[in-house]
This record gives sequence, structure tokens and C-alpha cells, in this order.
Amino acid sequence: MEVTTTGRFRVYHSPRDGDELLLLELPEERVDWTDPAVETDVDDVYSPTYVPQTGYNGDLAERVSALEPGNEIEATLTWDDGDPRFADVSVRDRTRFRFVGAATGLFEAARETWRATGDGEAIGSRVTYGTDGDPNAVLYVFAKQPGARDLFDEFGDGVVPVDPLLDRLDDEADVPDAPREVFVLRPLDEEFVLVAIALDRDGLFARTMRDTYC
Repeated sequence: MEVTTTGRFRVYHSPRDGDELLLLELPEERVDWTDPAVETDVDDVYSPTYVPQTGYNGDLAERVSALEPGNEIEATLTWDDGDPRFADVSVRDRTRFRFVGAATGLFEAARETWRATGDGEAIGSRVTYGTDGDPNAVLYVFAKQPGARDLFDEFGDGVVPVDPLLDRLDDEADVPDAPREVFVLRPLDEEFVLVAIALDRDGLFARTMRDTYC
């Protein structure tokens, strides 16, 4: 039996198969997992769906093959015996995600953000500015988790969604409304995982990050 569903999703690379995408369905109401007062299970809010990226025809094939991790999409999925496929898709936001698992030579602003994080705090943040004095990025540092948990992998697999951090930017009146580029770095010689959100994916900060780490 074929069932059709429509929703908003954030695109990720699938950790299972290179020929499929992982889609996280975006909730109608925001849930900020970084807020200690929020006790919501992230898995109950951001539902994951694995969808093939190949095997389509015509214009739909071109649109699906062009999807990048980080894009926010409106998609219609058809479910045949539990297996979803794209029936239609459009990109709402061209934000892009990049993950670098062995970063070296981390820039000073990131290290300063970590040093400014209070003892016992798991998250630190700061805004960075370009030479023109305008904000160009927001940096978040997360303490590396001891034991089996790997926060970097959880960001990459969508277990820990990036969306609450992007939602914060949407609430800032002085932040330019442009597709972002999110860089998630696991520095080899630091005690934290870095999430650097370039406010403009075509801007100088994003280009410098790509040239340096990607």
C-alpha cells in the first residue's frame, strides 16, 4: 500500500549508505536541546527518515541529486511497503553543513571561546566580526564527551540536530538573512568540538574556513 506524506526536512549524508540521504523532519515548534531546562527527547522531535538519492527520472532526478547536507527542504515522500522515495522536493534554504573530523591549526577565536567558557560549563559561544565591523559568524564550543559518546559523530549523523543553533540566528535582528554554512570540527589537539556558523555561505569567513579545513 502506497502512502504519501509531506513535510519540512533538514538534509544530512546518510551514515548507512552513500546512495541515500538522511532527512530530519523539522518540528513546527522549536526545541532547544542546549537549554538545560528543556527535558525533551530529541529523537521524539526530529524524526529521521532514510531516502534514496538515486533512481529518479527527469527534473526530479536533477533536484534530488543537487541536494546538499544542511539544505532545508519541502518534500513529498511516497511510502511503498515502508520504503520512502521522493515524489517531489524543493529547497527552502541553501544552508550547507561541512564536517571535519581531524582538524588541526585551529584559529585563535575558537580557542579564546573555549578559554572563556566557565568551569563546569559544557557550552561556550561568541560572535565574530569582519574587518568592516559587521558580524560574520557565530562560534559554539562543546566539551568533548568522555567514554563512548562522540559528539562530533552525533552532529554528523543528526543525533544531535544543528537546527536549534540556527534558530537562534533567526531571532537576531542584526544578523543578515542569507544561507548559512555550518562547519563542525573535531580538533585533534583541543578539548572541545567546534560548531562555526558562517552567516553567509558565500562570504569571506565561509571561504576562509573551506580553504583552511575542507
